[in-house]
Amino acid sequence: MYQQPTAPLGGSLGWSALVAAVPLLLLFLLLGVFRVRAWIASVVGLLAASVVAIGVYKMPWGTALSGAAEGATFALFPVMWIVVNAIWVYRMTHDSGDFDRLREAFSRVSDDRRVQGLIIAFSFGALLEALAGFGAPAAICSVMLMALGLPAMRAVTVSLIANTAPVAWGGVGLPMIALGQVTGIPVDTLSRATAHLIPVLALFVPMLLLVVLDGARGVREVWPAAVVAGVSFAVPQYAVAAFGPVQLVDIVAALASAGSVLLLMRFWQPLRSDHSARSDVDAPDGGALASSGTGATGALAAPSRVYTLRAFAPYLVIIAFFTLSVVPRIKGVLAATTSTFGWPGLAVRTPQAEPVALATYKFDWLATPGTVLLVAGVVTAMLLRISARSALRAYGQTLKQLRGAGVTVMAVLALAYVMNLSGQTTTLGLYLATTGGFFAVLSPLLGWFGTAVTGSDTSSNSLFGALQVSAAQGTGMSPTLAAAANTAGGVLGKMISPQNLAIGAAAVGLAGREGEILRRVVAASAVLVPALCLLVYLQSTPILGWIVP
Repeated sequence: MYQQPTAPLGGSLGWSALVAAVPLLLLFLLLGVFRVRAWIASVVGLLAASVVAIGVYKMPWGTALSGAAEGATFALFPVMWIVVNAIWVYRMTHDSGDFDRLREAFSRVSDDRRVQGLIIAFSFGALLEALAGFGAPAAICSVMLMALGLPAMRAVTVSLIANTAPVAWGGVGLPMIALGQVTGIPVDTLSRATAHLIPVLALFVPMLLLVVLDGARGVREVWPAAVVAGVSFAVPQYAVAAFGPVQLVDIVAALASAGSVLLLMRFWQPLRSDHSARSDVDAPDGGALASSGTGATGALAAPSRVYTLRAFAPYLVIIAFFTLSVVPRIKGVLAATTSTFGWPGLAVRTPQAEPVALATYKFDWLATPGTVLLVAGVVTAMLLRISARSALRAYGQTLKQLRGAGVTVMAVLALAYVMNLSGQTTTLGLYLATTGGFFAVLSPLLGWFGTAVTGSDTSSNSLFGALQVSAAQGTGMSPTLAAAANTAGGVLGKMISPQNLAIGAAAVGLAGREGEILRRVVAASAVLVPALCLLVYLQSTPILGWIVP
């Protein structure tokens, strides 16, 4: 039996926190400063976390090894299972030429790639996050944007930054539900508190996307579309989060945002159209759109309703399957196939001598979004009349393309599990909680940190939700606000998570350049995080404290 210590280094919480932070600091330095390949940086970070766990926290080496194995397994299933099947669907549509028809369909809405970027990365990406999550939006939207003409680096940067506002209610409300479970605060109350934070950020995310897409000129020329996209997303998101079911928050907001921008395009278009040449379309070698020799060539067929419906068929199928999967009766049938068991070799207790939740592994092979995407892919192949041989070849190419990302994600999640199970993350959280009234400023940073490490707002809430509530009670801050700040901060950590960087890079054929992507997205995180910290601080004072449930 291993019980997590909170201050293993001479009983000093400060020194223990400094040592516990070494693996993460090393990981981000290697990625962002020294430009080391992501899988190498992740493996080095895992080794560092293991050394700290065994040498400083006195975790048995067998327990550390078992924890790393569970993290790596979780990376393969469900995370990479989701990504592989998502990319497979889009590789099939590219090989059949339907991706080109999709590009034509979006061009008829607007041939301005900045507007297309808003619709796909922000609105459609939010819908994917609402239904699937776990990196699927970054992978799918990156590929779509590249198919529409964006260079690969810009496509993945835009997709990662856009995948912020919907995250707290992503996966049909899973992060919020998990937060309620670990804190004991009603989910509806937490959702209402979070509704006073994230929709405010959602108003400004489309403007940031325009800056990435086309700098100040993009903001100057396309700001009406950004305003409409942000407002039509934030207002429904707030309304449903505050007064409706958490499962529908992002679905309603995403559809409202996409519909509003499409309606705007019927009455307004940018004065200067900005569209890229076809030479930008193809991904670098190994990318999701790399030619497989079976793609359609030559002139596209004349636009028609049939071709438009065929182009959107894969997306409509995916949305339909995910919607069906959350119908209570169907969801119950799917959940009945889930197997839950204690992971071998993880006899671990928290500092309070309670069993850790991470020691339990859930194998939901049928209910996971990855399986839903697999079934949607099979139906897509039948609808598009793609032969079984072509579909299998596309699947093999997808597996080959994502093998590097798979190693990175396995190493990152193994690192996260070792840090979580040994108590390193608890030490870091407790150290932040010693800051007294200033904790209101640091509270979102704790959620940001949790998601940056694990790649999941759900995991961040499970990891730090109860700690946030406990620390808030000791500092006089509202426990509900602290819990909401954790999940709100977590949405801003997703764009810099090594797991999501690896997924996005692999999708567009930029494996090995994750550090460059990190340097591009960290600026957006640096803008939004201080704004969120200020907003949480104001809500912890009488100035805005009256709006906290």
